[in-house]
Amino acid sequence: MGFLSLIMITPVIGALLIAFTPHHKVILIRRTAVITSTLALILSFFLLPGFDASNPQLQYIELRHWNPELGSFYGLGVDGFSLPLVLLSTLLSFIAILASYHMADRVKGYNVSMLMLEFGMLGVFMAQDWALFFLFWELTLIPLFFLIDQWGGKRRHTASLNFVLYTMGGSVFMLVSLLIIYTSSHEHSTTMASMSQVAAQLPLDKQILVFLGLLIGFGVKIPIFPLHGWLPLAHVEAPSPVSILLSGILLKMGAYGIIRATGMLPEATLVLQPLLAGLALFSIIYGGLLAWRQSDLKAMIAYSSISHMGIVLLGIATLNETGLLGATLQMMAHGLVAGALFLLIGLLYERTHSREIADYSSLVQVTPKFALFTTLALLASLGLPGLAGFPAELHALIGGFERWGWWMLLVSLGVLVSAAYAIRTIGRLFTGPVRAEMHNVKDLHGAELASAGVLTFGIVALGLAPAPALELVAASVANLSASF
Repeated sequence: MGFLSLIMITPVIGALLIAFTPHHKVILIRRTAVITSTLALILSFFLLPGFDASNPQLQYIELRHWNPELGSFYGLGVDGFSLPLVLLSTLLSFIAILASYHMADRVKGYNVSMLMLEFGMLGVFMAQDWALFFLFWELTLIPLFFLIDQWGGKRRHTASLNFVLYTMGGSVFMLVSLLIIYTSSHEHSTTMASMSQVAAQLPLDKQILVFLGLLIGFGVKIPIFPLHGWLPLAHVEAPSPVSILLSGILLKMGAYGIIRATGMLPEATLVLQPLLAGLALFSIIYGGLLAWRQSDLKAMIAYSSISHMGIVLLGIATLNETGLLGATLQMMAHGLVAGALFLLIGLLYERTHSREIADYSSLVQVTPKFALFTTLALLASLGLPGLAGFPAELHALIGGFERWGWWMLLVSLGVLVSAAYAIRTIGRLFTGPVRAEMHNVKDLHGAELASAGVLTFGIVALGLAPAPALELVAASVANLSASF
């Protein structure tokens, strides 16, 4: 078994152990889930010493026949685009499972679903065969549907159904696009390398149709306007630990898919570059305005994700090295920031049973640790220098300026709106008189403090010293940008 397979199969082993554990042994189930996610996290970081950051090609490759008649392979590998997302997936899965430690309702099913979701996410980022990629892509729907539908809020049934219908609808377009490429091949192979060669030989009009199909399929997951309808309700109704993965990782699957699509169809990407840029600019401003109007903390973070993922799409749309560096950094930064915010707001909701901003004031006097971590995460979301959002957004803006010039002033509107709702939230939560009902709110402690501390450390480290992250992705980014 290869090392990537070992990392990917670890959550499955944990899920099987939990499945055969009697449901009344709650502590054993929780500990098994935490240990399994910890092991997957440790194994994934062992990839770093052996990864050659100067090599843009796939590394840790595993390739075995899966379905010879179809031409499908069990193909795994990582490069500068996928390795950071593998690390982010294992880290946020560990944080989410740790944050779920006190989940009391149907603990067995919940932890099995969380571990299987981690398995699916890792498979998407490691797969180097489009058939395998599609299998893992669809696999993530099953545990996520049950996590929202069974453990979500009052409107959980509507939220889970919307999520599945939107994603499956997008998957149909993705599947049709992949089938067009597959049927145009004489080899009839579904490996990404083989299908990239075939796609490059298609007539330009067919390439454009294929790319549009992939854009719809991946755009639902990002999500880009107008394919974002499922996102706010799913975020609000999902349990907070699930929202950590939903915003921190699941949205990145869509952006990662678009990066792979641009590499496979460079000519179509160049033709549709204005469309990508337009969708990105609209998403940045539209998502920011909707976030600014929210009074529910989870809804605000959900809509802000549309704006921040618009920065990712903008960086991809530039098709130059600086912009693509900004897109990859923004995926990492947003994963850490959104993960931290959903973790902290979830912990606050457990204590107060309210997500309304107006219900809080001067928490800095009652919960100073919570106030510190939340303030840092909100400041990072608006791109404050020294925190993770700044180098990511700066690269994307510079890349956009190199390509479109002063049109990038429109992005500054989105940044200003982000600053408005972030500063407003900090002011509402942490200033003013202490409400009587908030006197007994407990501050972060133990595992909560450790989880928030790890994510905050990542936010600060990526902001102050982005060089290691840039070096990790630079070769792959340069290789992709050269094709344009």
